[in-house]
Amino acid sequence: MSKRLSTVLAALALTVAAGCGTSSPPAGTAPAPAPSSSAPPSGAAFPVKVEHIYGTTEIAKRPERIVTIGLSDHEPVLALGFKPVGVVDWFQRSPFTDWPWAKDKWGGTEPTVLGLREDGVKFEKLVALKPDLIFAMYSGIQKEHYDKLSKIAPVVAQPKGYDPYAAPWPVMTLLAGQALGESAKAEQLITGIKDKFAQAREANPQWKGLSAVAADSFKAGQYFAFQQGDPKSAFLAELGFTVPEGINKEAGKLNGVEFGSERMDLLEVDRLVWLTTGKEPWERIKNDSVYKELKVAKQGRDLFLTYQDPPIGAALSFNTVLSIPYAIDQVVPLIKK
Repeated sequence: MSKRLSTVLAALALTVAAGCGTSSPPAGTAPAPAPSSSAPPSGAAFPVKVEHIYGTTEIAKRPERIVTIGLSDHEPVLALGFKPVGVVDWFQRSPFTDWPWAKDKWGGTEPTVLGLREDGVKFEKLVALKPDLIFAMYSGIQKEHYDKLSKIAPVVAQPKGYDPYAAPWPVMTLLAGQALGESAKAEQLITGIKDKFAQAREANPQWKGLSAVAADSFKAGQYFAFQQGDPKSAFLAELGFTVPEGINKEAGKLNGVEFGSERMDLLEVDRLVWLTTGKEPWERIKNDSVYKELKVAKQGRDLFLTYQDPPIGAALSFNTVLSIPYAIDQVVPLIKK
């Protein structure tokens, strides 16, 4: 799944355009009932203005029908007490709301899935939801598509000052909080997560200064190492590990480095976390003749996780104010083994 992440994320910059010419849902999929966004009472005054990569968006009143087209945008929105009416499905999980860290927040309601990660947003489905606010923070949305969506409702694009998909989770949370009139709650949530990371670091001081990287393998002989700006490696960094600078430099503005077995030296780190779609790739990776000679493999300092079942990899991929507590609780004991 994640091999293609650099390609997918680049393609997702066209996510709105990909659906502009289509109006029908994916085959065999019926549109889910669209719930109204559930917004708690708040003393925040509207209108509010938020800055992002394409300027300033004004939100005149407290939104009631929120659509999120970023891969993980629905999670900070949920954490702040709002239920989006439309979402993009990253992992094709059914039902969409069945993530252990988010299930209670949805409270039994199901949003309309506007498209799958590779297919893009179905534009007419989005319009039919009559949104009064659109989040496109983790979407790589391009200016022309931002302008098009802005004719439908106010749009909050990716944070200012960051490459697409590279804004840290606190920045995304604060941006969502500002747009929803819930800045104080956003800051409170961020403090809670930072405290949880700090507790994990304090309980494991031996991790400080050790190198770590998250990686994936999409087919035999091909591998992908995620740079520090990617949510998965960023999570490891917040536990106290250091992502090798060589990977960060080679990745540049991409979310990681793709390579063959001959570059396995990139994975010679103190802790290596594999994230794969299912368990099938695990033996293939372990039996790679080059990989078997790495110290990290010989000494058992590698950890194999799945994106789903259990969804630890998905929690790392979202790496949001909502999914991080679950990820910490699941990952820390496994890394310590």
